[in-house]
Amino acid sequence: MTGGREALMAFDYKKEYKEFYLPPKAPGIVEVPKMNFIAVSGKGDPNEPEGEYKEAMQLLYGIAFTVKMSYKGSHKIDGYFSYVVPPLEGLWKQGAGGEIDYARKKDFEWTSMIRLPEFVTKEEFDWALREASEKKRKDFSKVAFFTYHEGLCVQCMHVGCYDREPETIRRMRDFTREQGFVEDFTDGRLHHEIYLSDPRKAKPDNLRTVIRHPVRRQEEN
Repeated sequence: MTGGREALMAFDYKKEYKEFYLPPKAPGIVEVPKMNFIAVSGKGDPNEPEGEYKEAMQLLYGIAFTVKMSYKGSHKIDGYFSYVVPPLEGLWKQGAGGEIDYARKKDFEWTSMIRLPEFVTKEEFDWALREASEKKRKDFSKVAFFTYHEGLCVQCMHVGCYDREPETIRRMRDFTREQGFVEDFTDGRLHHEIYLSDPRKAKPDNLRTVIRHPVRRQEEN
């Protein structure tokens, strides 16, 4: 398969599942199914030049592209299809509850992740981990195979710099209450962001980020 033909036929999760990746700016309720990811967890300010977050990016994309380019090697993954690597995502918290204080970035606990195509089983992930470690001579042991079933959520598209997210979150919370829902943060259901723009290339005012919060119906215990 040529590079041009591959690009033409590549499955793009953003386009095929617009309800999860391209929501409107107005908040809405969505049911998010179980998905598999590669993930790296860490702590601290994501803007630190030599911090854990920067290392996590290298590890995640190293595995993501090992899987994507596997068709060029001798290892053939059953059910493989050409695809665009899905966007980077992040789960964020600062201690208990769902409140995020953007002035305390050093207190962040995060899990950065990239969705895996359905054909990537735990066994194929283990192969990719070994393959990347051998070829790149780098330790990829921090990367985990992560299954996340997010369930019922409120979400919308945030346009602008990350530090202005509280304005969007306030609108999401107002909508949540108006629709008879309440936020439902737990250790396994967190503030979730999906990054559709590259901050190295896009102007801060043009950054597009999906923000998603877990919710439940108000009458539920």
